Amino acid sequence: MIRKNANLPALVLTFILLVIWQAGAMGVNAAYILPTPVQVLVRLWELREPLFTAHLPATLLCTGIGLAISVVLGVGLAILMDASPVAEKTLYPLIVASQTIPTTALAPLFVLWFGYTIWSKVLVTVLITFFPITITVFDGFRSVKTDMIDLLRTFGADNKQIFCKLKLPASLPYFFSAIKMAIPLSIIGAAIGEWLGAQAGLGYFSRRMMTQLDGAGVFAPIVLLSAVAMLAVALVSWVEKKCITWRGDL
Repeated sequence: MIRKNANLPALVLTFILLVIWQAGAMGVNAAYILPTPVQVLVRLWELREPLFTAHLPATLLCTGIGLAISVVLGVGLAILMDASPVAEKTLYPLIVASQTIPTTALAPLFVLWFGYTIWSKVLVTVLITFFPITITVFDGFRSVKTDMIDLLRTFGADNKQIFCKLKLPASLPYFFSAIKMAIPLSIIGAAIGEWLGAQAGLGYFSRRMMTQLDGAGVFAPIVLLSAVAMLAVALVSWVEKKCITWRGDL
């Protein structure tokens, strides 16, 4: 019974927020500034063909490539820092410093370097998403207790066996948590890149609607992005439950 009602609080809060949004938009009475949820849904349906056939695939392609690169880069850096204290002391400050650079300042430079190709948006996505993956997976490796490592060493295990048999399984929950954090960030990164310079994508489409003072048209791709992010996170959560059976119910 508890599991059946687990999503009830979120649904109730979502309904309350939608009611507040509807009331506020009706009070403003200026759809080009703040459209109502109903107007946004109607506009989303009207624009379904360009959104779903052209702009959503462009954003998903950029997000997928950027997220894949971030996973490889982030996990690789985490493994390197875990294996070498020198690498940790060298790379960790640089990884943290990379997140202090405003993304909106770099995105136009990427457009100048790579033009309106997909790679300018992919670089923005990677810059935003590799950090949580690297740090979270690295923390997962470091969460393994020292006495467990010492126990395996007494049985003659080498570093490779300790990593594969102990550290890798222990870091899986951290890895999935990192992916669930990175998915929304990757979509945001792709949208930012498209907003600042692109010829297709939901971010580009939202900016185009803004120039036309189409408030509902601006919100429609944003709502679509949110729905895609939630579905992707739900899919990763399902895979997590299937992979980490030893931890019990999540």
